[in-house]
Amino acid sequence: MDALKNGMGSGGLAVELGGLALKNPVMTASGTFGYGEEYAPFCDLNRLGAVVVKGLSLEPRPGNPPPRIMETCCGMLNAVGLQNVGVRAFIEEKLPFLRQFNVAVIANIFGETVDEYRRVAEILSRAAGVDAIEVNISCPNVRKGGVAFGAYPDAAAAVTEMVRGETDLPVIVKLTPNVTDITEIARAVESAGADAVSLINTLTGMSVDVERRRPHLANITGGLSGPAVKPVALRMVWQVVHSVKIPVIGIGGIATAADALEFLITGAKAVQIGTANFIHPAATMEIIDGIQDYMIRHRIRCMKDLIGSLQTDL
Repeated sequence: MDALKNGMGSGGLAVELGGLALKNPVMTASGTFGYGEEYAPFCDLNRLGAVVVKGLSLEPRPGNPPPRIMETCCGMLNAVGLQNVGVRAFIEEKLPFLRQFNVAVIANIFGETVDEYRRVAEILSRAAGVDAIEVNISCPNVRKGGVAFGAYPDAAAAVTEMVRGETDLPVIVKLTPNVTDITEIARAVESAGADAVSLINTLTGMSVDVERRRPHLANITGGLSGPAVKPVALRMVWQVVHSVKIPVIGIGGIATAADALEFLITGAKAVQIGTANFIHPAATMEIIDGIQDYMIRHRIRCMKDLIGSLQTDL
């Protein structure tokens, strides 16, 4: 067993995502890890596969009014409203801190028009220290009455194509689960030039204070995340893995190494840890250790022998 551990080493956890090389498959999920600095006292950023920063817009956004977070059974509703410092302040004030670490930095971006996505991608592409762009297409397209870009294949493809044309960095498109057929959206962004897809973003939900007969969230609805969504996320990852040729990153309710392994065995090439960070700031460290321990116990020397190893009777 020791010989296997020595033979595998940390390099046995390495993965590659559309031109982006990671030391291991454990990433943070956008919106749950701030800009990295907030979690540095609790975990070793150098050990992470990648830090995906809080979503960035062209200009700063204050987000929605409170209350905007609500704990639910086995999960959390949030309607933070994509509060962020804006892409320029991120580059000047936040990115220098992350450059100190040996970790891939992925900038999550969003906009209310296709041109806003393009302009944010253009600015980030000139910034040293950004390794990839993750495109959040769950945002409202103000020119289409507020419908999310990710709800329709043509809109999702248009955003992807525009971002792809503005950057040489790997482009990851983050998919919304609030659609009839997520595989249709995945194929559309693959055809438009995405290097990888990540899924799922939050499921739309709501909660009511029965004593006051009012919604718990000022926004009325919010995004549901946490362990409650894991079975849905895993099913969608399985479907998308079998629908596209580009790498798939699994997100949704991952709190333990066993959770992460479910996604990897199902075919995800990497995973993102989100809501678990709020509960246990060192969750990512334990998940990395747990994946490595599993591979040692099962005599698996590298990630390619683990990823997609699900056995079914179908």
